[in-house]
Amino acid sequence: MGPHRSSWRRALVAGAATALTAVGLVASPSAANAAVACEVTYSKAWEGGNSFGGNLTIRNLGDPLTDWTLTYTFPGNQQVTHGWNAEWSQSGSTVTARSLSWNANQPTGAQWEIGFNGSFSGSNPDPTDFAINGTPCTGDEGPGQEEQALVVTPTRVNVPEGGTASFSVRLATQPSDNVSVSVTAASDGDQDITVSSGSSLTFTSSNWDTPQSVTLAAAQDDDDTNGTRTINVTSEGLEPVAVTATEVDDDGDDTTPTPGERVDNPFEGADGYVNPDWSAKARSEPGGEAVADQSTAVWLDRIAAIESGSAGDNHMGLRDHLDEAVKQDEANGSRPLTIQIVIYNLPNRDCSALASNGELRISENGLQRYKTEYIDVIADILADEKYRNLRIVTIIEIDSLPNLITNLNVPDCQEAERTGAYVEGVRYAIDKFYEIPNVYNYVDAAHHGWLGWDSNFRPAAELFASTVRGTKAGLQSIHGFITNTANYSALREPYFDINTTVNGTSVRQSKWIDWNFYVDELSYAQDMRRELISLGFPSDIGMLIDTSRNGWGGPDRPTGPSSATDVDKFVDESRIDRRLHAGNWCNQAGAGLGERPQANPEPGIDAYVWVKPPGESDGASEEIDNDEGKKFDRMCDPTYEGNERNGYNNSGALPDAPLSGHWFSAQFQELLRNAYPPVN
Repeated sequence: MGPHRSSWRRALVAGAATALTAVGLVASPSAANAAVACEVTYSKAWEGGNSFGGNLTIRNLGDPLTDWTLTYTFPGNQQVTHGWNAEWSQSGSTVTARSLSWNANQPTGAQWEIGFNGSFSGSNPDPTDFAINGTPCTGDEGPGQEEQALVVTPTRVNVPEGGTASFSVRLATQPSDNVSVSVTAASDGDQDITVSSGSSLTFTSSNWDTPQSVTLAAAQDDDDTNGTRTINVTSEGLEPVAVTATEVDDDGDDTTPTPGERVDNPFEGADGYVNPDWSAKARSEPGGEAVADQSTAVWLDRIAAIESGSAGDNHMGLRDHLDEAVKQDEANGSRPLTIQIVIYNLPNRDCSALASNGELRISENGLQRYKTEYIDVIADILADEKYRNLRIVTIIEIDSLPNLITNLNVPDCQEAERTGAYVEGVRYAIDKFYEIPNVYNYVDAAHHGWLGWDSNFRPAAELFASTVRGTKAGLQSIHGFITNTANYSALREPYFDINTTVNGTSVRQSKWIDWNFYVDELSYAQDMRRELISLGFPSDIGMLIDTSRNGWGGPDRPTGPSSATDVDKFVDESRIDRRLHAGNWCNQAGAGLGERPQANPEPGIDAYVWVKPPGESDGASEEIDNDEGKKFDRMCDPTYEGNERNGYNNSGALPDAPLSGHWFSAQFQELLRNAYPPVN
C-alpha cells in the first residue's frame, strides 16, 4: 500500500511531446464511417525570433468520433518541432495530428485543444486548410447526430425525513430543437417522498450538457420506516430513467444519524478517521504517541485488501474500517466523520516504475477484473446504508493519469495509453462512487516536481478535464484533486519564490529548479486549481495536499536565505526540500512529518491530509520475494547512483527498507525527529 512517486521527468525529455516522423495520412475505418463536420480555430500562442507556438481548438459538428486525424498545410516553411495532446508528424509542408487514447472519443458538440511549438524563417502566415479524417473543416453543421439520451446522476438518492436531497439531469448530446423533460413520482411507494422542484426541465442547444437539479423532499411522519419511491425522468422519444429515492427516517432509534447532502468541503467541521492499524504501530514507536491520533488514509492496493485477513495477514478489510469509522462517529458527538479511502489498483499500475507495480495486467484481462473484482466490490460496500452518515473521500488512482503525460516512452505506459485502460478505469471508478450520495471523489494530480513545467502543466490539466468530462455526470462528478500524494515536495519554500533572482540570474536557471515554473507544492496546487476552473470545472472545486512527509525540519533545515551570489549555491543553501534531486521519491533520508491534517488551510485548498501513512515504506531497498506484485526499483536502493531522470544523483533512499506499504520503523523515527512544525 502506498505508491512511490514516479520519477521526475520533463515531457520534452521523456517523450510526452511526441517525436516527429514523416508519415502520411491514414484514416481508420471507424473514423471514415462517421459523418464528419468540424470547425478549427488556429492562433499563435507566442512568437519570438525564429520560433513560435500554435494552439488549435477543434469542435466536432458531426457524428461522434471514435478517433480523429487532423491535417493542414503550412503556407510558409514552418516546421513543427514538438507538440502535445496529439501524435504529431510532418511531411513536407503537411502536418498531421492524430488522436491519443484519452481524447480519441469526441461526441457531437465536443470541443478540445491541441498545440505545438515550431520554427520558421521568413514569414509565418497562419494555415487555413484544416481537415478531420480527410473532410475539410468548414464550420458547417454535419448531418449526423449522436443518439440522444437522458443522463441522470445519481440514480439512488437518500432523502432525510423532513429534509431534501437532489439529483441532476442533462442530455447526452447537443439537440437541434429544445427538449422538454418531465420528472414525476410513481403512483406507488412512499407517498411522503415528492418532487419539490425541477419537475419540468428544458434543454436547448446551449445548455444541453449543463446538469439541471431536481430536488426531492420527504415529509415528516410518525412511522419509523425508511420507505422508497421511484422517481421517473422522461422525455418524448427517449429512454426513461428511474431514480430510487429512499426516505431516511428520524423516528424510533434516536441514535440513528440523519445523513445530509454532499457539502462543499467534506473535511470542514469534521473529525478525521483514525486507522487503528496505523495508530497501533505509531504508538509502539518511541515518541509516536504524539501523532498516533492523526487521521490517515486507508489504502486498497490489491483485491485482497478489500476483505479482512484475506491477504494472508490480520489486516482490517474495508468493512472493518467503515464499521470502526461508524463507532468513532457515534462517539464524537454531533461532528461528522471523514474517512479517506485510496483507490489504487489499475492494470499496469504505476507504469513507470517497479516498487509499487500492481497485481493486474492490461494484457491479462486486467481492466475487466479491475471493474468487476475491485471497483464494483468496493462500491457495493460503500453504498451500504449503515455507512450513509460517514463522509467518505475516495483518492483515485495515484500516478495514473500523470504517467500518460510524461512517461510514454515506457512500454507499460504506452500500453495504458494505447488501450485507454487508465482513462476508462478512472472514469469507471468515478461513476460508480459518484452514485453513492455520501462519497466525495478526489483525483490525483501529481506534484510540482512532475508536472510543473509548461510542457506538462497545461496538457495535464486538459487530460484531467477530458477524462472527467467523459463520466456520466461530467465535471460535476468529482469534488477535487490531490497533489503530492506520498511525496516529499515542500509545502512552501519560505526563502525564495519563482520570481527570485540572484546576481541577475533567475532561480529557474538553477540545477535544482531546472526551468520549472514552481518551487513548492502550495503554489502549484493553487495554480492547477485555477487552470482546471478555466477548463470548465466548477469554481468551488477543491484541492488536497498530502503533507505527511514534507515538513523537512530538523538540524538541516535552513533558517534564512543564503547570501551566495551563485544561483545554484543560493538555491541549494536556501531550499527547505533537502532531497538530492526533486525527482527522488523513495524513503527519502532527512524527511520529516509536515503540517498536521486540517481543513481550509489556504484559499482553494480543502485540506492538508496525511494520505500516505507515515512509517509505511515506499519500496524495498533490495529484491524481496512477495505475492503482492511489487518489484525492486533501484531508486529505493541507497547505493544507486541515479539516472538521467534524476540528473545522475544518488537516490537518497534510506537503507534496509521493506516492501512498499510495510512498516518501516527507521523511517517513522526519522520523520518524527525532523517534523515541521515540530512534534510536541
